[in-house]
Amino acid sequence: VEPVAEMLNTMDKTTETNIMARVEEKDPELAEEIKKLMFVFEDLIALDDRGMQALLKEVPNDKLLVALKTSPEEIKQKIFKNMSTRASQLLQEDLANLGPQRLSDVETAQSEIVNIAKRLESEGKIQINRGGGDTFV
Repeated sequence: VEPVAEMLNTMDKTTETNIMARVEEKDPELAEEIKKLMFVFEDLIALDDRGMQALLKEVPNDKLLVALKTSPEEIKQKIFKNMSTRASQLLQEDLANLGPQRLSDVETAQSEIVNIAKRLESEGKIQINRGGGDTFV
């Protein structure tokens, strides 16, 4: 199951969604197992503030800007609150002025950020909560 989750993590969002929908139709339990092992851009919301700050230090601003183009508001707010006031204001202004972007470029930027997060996790610098695991208290 783990290799399948890793492969899905490297695919574009549309392909991943289509494959997961088919797996869910055929075997809902397997689909749930795969989802627990996957880590996607939207999962960044689960990072604690310290982890988000460590991640943001590693992500180039131009990548972050493009990645946020289609992001849910909750993720944007999580990112903005973990930046300095000035950096947050600049990013928000740049985002407001950002013209149309190719969806593939947005997905690539998001994927690159996810890969940075995975690297930081493997280095022990951040903790990624993939769901189904232990709760930290």
